[in-house]
Amino acid sequence: MKTEPSPTNKFAVCLNNEGYEASLEVGKIYRVIPDETAEINSLIRVIDERGEDYAFSVNRFHAIELPKPIEEALLSVAN
Repeated sequence: MKTEPSPTNKFAVCLNNEGYEASLEVGKIYRVIPDETAEINSLIRVIDERGEDYAFSVNRFHAIELPKPIEEALLSVAN
């Protein structure tokens, strides 16, 4: 099933994996899950390659806006 891109589909690139080398890859793009509680605590919730979601410090990531074709491609392989 293909997930259509929407304004709620957000992505971030990892900038710092120090202490989480087994979990995060610098330069990798991660899908972001909206999580108000995490945001209040300066955390960002991302989905890993197994489809699991984890919260990390926001300073490890930089939010990015992707062109629609790239967003669609990433969402289609994530499901």
